[in-house]
Amino acid sequence: MNPFWWWASAPIAVEEAELDDAPELAAIHGESFPYEWTAEEISALLRDRTVFGMVARRANLFGTRSPVGFILMRVAADEAEILTIAVSPRQRGRGCGRALVEAAFRRLYRDRIKAVFLEVDGGNAPALTLYGKLGFRQVGERKGYYRAGSTPGASALVMRADLG
Repeated sequence: MNPFWWWASAPIAVEEAELDDAPELAAIHGESFPYEWTAEEISALLRDRTVFGMVARRANLFGTRSPVGFILMRVAADEAEILTIAVSPRQRGRGCGRALVEAAFRRLYRDRIKAVFLEVDGGNAPALTLYGKLGFRQVGERKGYYRAGSTPGASALVMRADLG
């Protein structure tokens, strides 16, 4: 039996991202994508008035709540865009990504945002499945957009979800 079974089953708490979270969020981003964002880049985004971030935390052995994933969103008028969403590879498949998007949607709904857009690698089947379950539909495609990663030369699919 895994001696850390309780940690894997500890509930996820999603809250607003803080500037102090930037180094840990950059590390998660670096584990998730071929082009990693630095802590400085994430901090700059979090300081931007049009951007907000949500961080998923899970309790750890020391009683602290370690970041295991995050989402950054930009809002313009009554629309929003998911800039990035990243979940630690060790935490994938446990509902963290869904919890992050749902928490962001609640905030956007409260702020009367009508539509959310994102771009996703057309070869990223887990992300496409998640986004489909959350109400996103494809509204465009950028052929050959991605140059690096699991599917070099893959298209970026532009997706939209309506909130209101």
